[in-house]
Amino acid sequence: MAYAATAGEFASRPIAPPGIVALQRALIWMVGASSAIVFIEPSPYELVTLASASIFIATGVRLRLVLVPLLLLLFLLNLGYTISAIPLLVGDSTVATWIATSWYMAVTVVFFALVSADDTAARLDMLRRGLLVGGLIAALAGVAGYFHLVPGGYDLLTLYGRARGTFKDPNVLGAYLILPALFALQNVVTAHLAKALRGILVLGVIALAILLAFSRAAWGGLILTAAFMLSLMVLTSRSRGERSRIIVTTIAAVLAVALLIAVLLSFDSIAEMFRQRASFDQSYDEGRFGRFGRHILGAAMALDLPFGIGPLQFHRYFPEDTHNSYLNAFMSGGWLSGICYPTLVLTTVILGFRHIFIRVPWQRTYIAIFAAFVGIVGESFIIDTDHWRHFFMMLGTMWGMFVAAQSYKREGRSVIVVPRDL
Repeated sequence: MAYAATAGEFASRPIAPPGIVALQRALIWMVGASSAIVFIEPSPYELVTLASASIFIATGVRLRLVLVPLLLLLFLLNLGYTISAIPLLVGDSTVATWIATSWYMAVTVVFFALVSADDTAARLDMLRRGLLVGGLIAALAGVAGYFHLVPGGYDLLTLYGRARGTFKDPNVLGAYLILPALFALQNVVTAHLAKALRGILVLGVIALAILLAFSRAAWGGLILTAAFMLSLMVLTSRSRGERSRIIVTTIAAVLAVALLIAVLLSFDSIAEMFRQRASFDQSYDEGRFGRFGRHILGAAMALDLPFGIGPLQFHRYFPEDTHNSYLNAFMSGGWLSGICYPTLVLTTVILGFRHIFIRVPWQRTYIAIFAAFVGIVGESFIIDTDHWRHFFMMLGTMWGMFVAAQSYKREGRSVIVVPRDL
């Protein structure tokens, strides 16, 4: 009832019996919460997502024609990967696993697009709540491991002296935590007092875990995406008072985070790792075969290889992997994948900007997801993100929200927000 009232009875109107609707929303929450646990394979996230997809298919889900471009790009992208991998499949199970994972990621994109297009406000709210729980679980695990709070947890929950929590890699932990951090930050700057205080606690734990992951990309990503999100929230606010609260609370939050960092840097071990990771002259970034040198050499190589070199083969030619998802698409799937992957990403970003100012009930959640998505799109130039589960979750959810927003506009319930009175 509350969701229907909020959404003007669009998109949150029950499209199935109440019991089925409740089950579907609960499954979305479980998918969001389980997304934090991926250090084992198959992970709980994969099992919950596949089970949820099966239940949604059995209980009713609608395929929209507007999603055909998404389906086509995902199919062609993975077709390119598969064709390039054919010569490598015999005797190399890791390549077959990589290809299967890529197809699975495409399936999850379609799943999130379909489920986000209906009952949108309620399902997005459940996904947001689930991701906050998942983010808190992953953050607490990383913090507990780093500070030896769990017997035997340091070896399990850290890597190279960096918190990794329930992930295999500290860099992925840091990147994953950005969206839950943005959701928590939204609660801090907009919610009533009790919810804002809970948001402060959650944001503090997540920010601490991101710091202890010692991922430069995650540090920068959190700062930039938070600034981008808050700017959009100010522009789309409904009143001067709401904008003032966002600005004032943001300043207070920045000061609090700065104080937290100052306290943590008083610990020698943290300060030393921070200085090491904050340096811009890392050995693996510099030189002809450093990170950026490999990008140039790999791009020149890709132009001469229509079918690429196949998945997981780049390190056979260079000291390390590509650390660039767009280059990796060319190398792993040839020109077909190399064209389709950036096309898919760029199309999503352009559509994302076009939908920012459409006044829909889920606008605030949309802004957070879009900000986090744009952050990973930028991060993809310096790290391989093409198998990050949360990236594909956001990609599919974005397309589902595009569909829902257009339907909402057709019913005449939405307006385009024109920023005024700034």
